[in-house]
Amino acid sequence: MERVRFLTSPLHHHQPRLTPALLPASYSPSSMLLRRLFASLSLAQPASYFPLPRLISAPSISRPAGRSWLGFAGRESFGFPLMALSAPAEEARRAPFVPLPPSNADKAELYKGLEATLGSPFSSNPFCPPPNPLILVVSGPSGVGKDAVIKRLLEVREGIHFVVTATSRPQRPGEVDGKDYFFVTKEEFVSMIERDELLEHALVYGDYKGIPKQQIREYMGKGFDIILRVDIQGAATLRSILGGSAVFIFLVAESEEALVKRLVSRKTETAEMLLVRVATAREEVRHMKEFDYVVTNAEGKLNNAVKLMESIIDAEKAKVHRRNAVI
Repeated sequence: MERVRFLTSPLHHHQPRLTPALLPASYSPSSMLLRRLFASLSLAQPASYFPLPRLISAPSISRPAGRSWLGFAGRESFGFPLMALSAPAEEARRAPFVPLPPSNADKAELYKGLEATLGSPFSSNPFCPPPNPLILVVSGPSGVGKDAVIKRLLEVREGIHFVVTATSRPQRPGEVDGKDYFFVTKEEFVSMIERDELLEHALVYGDYKGIPKQQIREYMGKGFDIILRVDIQGAATLRSILGGSAVFIFLVAESEEALVKRLVSRKTETAEMLLVRVATAREEVRHMKEFDYVVTNAEGKLNNAVKLMESIIDAEKAKVHRRNAVI
């Protein structure tokens, strides 16, 4: 291998002199070129050390194809560009140097001086653009308190819209059309499916349920974050449609025991129905790993679950690579 020794002087330690080392005969073409190069440098400045230039321009040496200018086969210029190739043209394009104002100048003068020295005004555009509206898909087993968490979240945080689901089932006492559900006939629901007006829909216990697209588009256009409450199967369907553009949150109780006690205390189902719900919940919890986040809604700690939901929203909006849901 060819080597170059750097000889330094106590008085010129920052300016090394280049001298050729003994070169093997097997590398005669490049060795002869190196000897001539360094010999010419030594003869040009015999009494001083040769300083390394700040900018190096490429020597005009003809070379065979596939070889560098020093005669070695391989990468051009040892893999890095020669900085001074376009230096004259670049210098011609540069604006004249403007000195900075003194340190005791007022803020306005110093600000303008910085702009003048840099050659361009400072931009007032934000470094980070406003975050996109989010679609939050909330799911979990029956009895974990999905409705309670969502209701409280809407109370404490602005800019969130809960999408009201359309259903073909009859309206129950105390339910408000347009608030709890959009109540439509089965014929109307089928027409909505045919017109592709639903993001997701399913037939549940003989009745249709679905999420209207127009409602999502309308509120996302206003900058609102969207919350969709669906069962586990609905979440799987939305994941296949929305992919990674939506945030999937799995809501659970603190334990299976606590979940069963909640279901029993509701007194809304028979023992047989409770058995089906508990068995279903066991199966649904196994899908937790398919979600982005898990939120525990412990008994008597509703606010903790809501705060965690808010933290998830804040974290998603602070990401460098953000989700961009398009419906």
